[in-house]
Amino acid sequence: MTSMERVVAALQHKEADRVPVYPIISGASRRLIHASYKEWATDADICAEALLKAREEFDLDCIVTLIDLSVECDAWGQELHYPENEAAHPNYDKCVIQDIEDYATIRKVDYRASKRMMMHIEVCKKLVEASKGEFPVVAFVFGPLGVLSMLRNQQDLYMDIYDEPEVVHAAAREINETLKDYCNALMDTGVNGIMLDTLFASGSIMSKKMWDDMEGDLCEELAKVIADRGGLVMIHNCGERIYFDVQIKRMKPAAISFLYPPDDCADFAECKEKYGDIVTLIGCVTPASAAIGTDENWDKECRDSIDAMAKGGGFMLATGCEYPANASFDRARRMVEIAKTYFL
Repeated sequence: MTSMERVVAALQHKEADRVPVYPIISGASRRLIHASYKEWATDADICAEALLKAREEFDLDCIVTLIDLSVECDAWGQELHYPENEAAHPNYDKCVIQDIEDYATIRKVDYRASKRMMMHIEVCKKLVEASKGEFPVVAFVFGPLGVLSMLRNQQDLYMDIYDEPEVVHAAAREINETLKDYCNALMDTGVNGIMLDTLFASGSIMSKKMWDDMEGDLCEELAKVIADRGGLVMIHNCGERIYFDVQIKRMKPAAISFLYPPDDCADFAECKEKYGDIVTLIGCVTPASAAIGTDENWDKECRDSIDAMAKGGGFMLATGCEYPANASFDRARRMVEIAKTYFL
């Protein structure tokens, strides 16, 4: 089977010739072509070359274009830091939103004025062209509340939600209107789908009701934009106690990429039993284990994920979040080899 056929089988809840696999090699891919982190994160040619090199080098079954979580906030003028060996992030000393009154300044903007959004679109174009339909390309987009947190900072945003939820939601809605246009532009590139990062939809950050009130309706609208264009709607959330139920109800995703069991499941086996016929499960190996611990522990995590969730299809083996940017690639290779050789 080709990678495309293998992933399609998983999405159709069928068993393929083997388990589809992709350790989420994002920033780490820069090292394969000897690029700096900033070059990789800002130059479409370099980024695409590195992601394609990672796919070729490790025989990955798909590419997800996770660059960093600061791509979208660029559209509202957020100043960023580009560290030498880690992902770009906002300069939190110079947040666009300094106090509650500043939320009112957040309006829908033209995504085409954002260098980083346009760079991501160009990356997707290059990847789709290079794929020739042999493997899926999935664009990665931070959800509206996540983007807002890049303009404020997560701790202050959380307090603002308690104090002035309507004000925060209004700003998130303006951001979402921009994201709708952005997702349409990403779909224009020919990507197979879009993975929405719903960082706040987990028990480690806020209650289920609070997430649904603050972002649920917005993510539902965003998912509809993607689905109406014929794209696969996917979700990524590496938080503890992720809310599968409300997100499935809102977004009707084809797949969910996650690290920890959902809030209503004791373990991954229960997650498979409860949700395995509804959504394709992607995960759930601990990324930090690529840099610490033993090969034996890493291998066990990979096999345990397969044992718990692969039977009957509807599963892709992956890290539960981005593969560490500076870790050895040895364990990425081990993950792929286990996917190829380990059978239930």
